[in-house]
Amino acid sequence: MSDETFNLSMRKFLKQVGVTSQQQIEELVRSGTAGTGPLKLKMVLTAEGTDMQHVVTGEVELP
Repeated sequence: MSDETFNLSMRKFLKQVGVTSQQQIEELVRSGTAGTGPLKLKMVLTAEGTDMQHVVTGEVELP
């Protein structure tokens, strides 16, 4: 696989993760079940067949 193919594939995957994650968070907030105050989030990235486990945590301020 060429570097260009890898980079395009990586960007496509990350864009899908970002867009679909944002949609899910917005849906949660619109439903009214997100509560009040900052929404604490955690994203866990794994790669099948490997021992990789990358965890990203953060907070989103609610309207």
